[in-house]
Amino acid sequence: MERIVEEIREDLGRRIALAADRLADRTLAEDPAYAAPLGRAAVRERMRETLHRTVEGLVSASRGEPVEVADARAAGALRAGQGLPLDPLRRTYRYGGRLVWQCLTEAVAAHDRAALPRLLAGAGMLWDVLDQLTDAASEAYHRAGAERGERERERRAALLDTLLDGPGAAAPDPEGAAASAAARLGLRERGRFAVVVLAPVRPGATGAGATGLRLPGDTGGGPGPGGDGRVPGAPRVLWRVRADGETGLAELGHHPLESLRTLLAPLPVRAGISPVVGTPAELAGARRLAELALRTAPPSAGAGAALLDERLPAALVAGDPELAARLREVVLGPVLALPGQEARLLLATLGTWLSCQGSATYAAQRLYCHRNTVSNRLRRLEQLTGRTLSDPAHVVELALAHAAVDRAAQAPRPTAGPPPGAADDGPTPAGTARRSPRSPG
Repeated sequence: MERIVEEIREDLGRRIALAADRLADRTLAEDPAYAAPLGRAAVRERMRETLHRTVEGLVSASRGEPVEVADARAAGALRAGQGLPLDPLRRTYRYGGRLVWQCLTEAVAAHDRAALPRLLAGAGMLWDVLDQLTDAASEAYHRAGAERGERERERRAALLDTLLDGPGAAAPDPEGAAASAAARLGLRERGRFAVVVLAPVRPGATGAGATGLRLPGDTGGGPGPGGDGRVPGAPRVLWRVRADGETGLAELGHHPLESLRTLLAPLPVRAGISPVVGTPAELAGARRLAELALRTAPPSAGAGAALLDERLPAALVAGDPELAARLREVVLGPVLALPGQEARLLLATLGTWLSCQGSATYAAQRLYCHRNTVSNRLRRLEQLTGRTLSDPAHVVELALAHAAVDRAAQAPRPTAGPPPGAADDGPTPAGTARRSPRSPG
């Protein structure tokens, strides 16, 4: 094969130059995103080099030497760096191989038609060379693409951290840093944003997130259900996936805040949702509020999203555990000091009465007891606490203290024993979860 190529090298070179023009025209037509910025002359020169490298590879293969694939690797890496698809490059190699074979057969026939049978042995070697070049370009493309994707994920993570954690006190212009990070993520300078914080997922859940969830929206790992990381008809959510959980930055647009609860509904996890904020600089504060909202969602409630604005009293209690403990002791200490069953009866009655908007009648329906029984328990509670349920200020204190007791009951208990008033000496009163079919009057 080497001898045949040497005999026709000059004529083959002319034919390769013409074939490079044809390959360049085809590349410009089929792959404009790659070819157009270079211009026809540069594309033609690259195609000429590709065809010549193919011929040299054929000669090397005929000698039993390895084929030089450095240029193919460079071409594959370049396409990946430009974010262009691989298939057009593979087609170029295949079509270029056909052109090389055509040039070889025509040049040999013009030089010595009787030598054509000697060329046939090189057909298999030529396609093997093309396979090696194509494989080298593909491997380099995928490797460079993976590295590019990893760099992109790291960049996105850093930008999201700037927004969700804040740029830090050392930043000379925190608002400017937040605005810059938002712009690089494709977020508006002003708009309607919110933050979602997910609780750790129970064991056994599977999916794409760090805690095992298939997150609705964009995790930075590729297109989502909407083709760009978005769920059709839902807000855009950018997820920051960490080993200890997931935080979502939602760009609401025209969607109501409640739409985030709908978006999260399929996830088997509790979530906290912040109020709406108007600028990227407010997102770090929104994240803290979302975490606070999550702390108000009782673990016993299972999956579901808690909106902070719907749970402000509980958020006040959850925001300061030390003050919450003091509130429990000062307001409801005498009740908690009672034997467990009696304490639970009074606390359950108070909580039900509060949820029924102060209606003893509806509270009795939920508790499966007589209205007078509810009234007697509430009077007993007033005597013990020194608060009266006819005084709005006292009702606020009792409601917050009751929320503090609930939160303390949901927290992990020390191994030394149960908290005051929680001794297990009887069943919890039945019916506390029963809902009246009518709205309280």
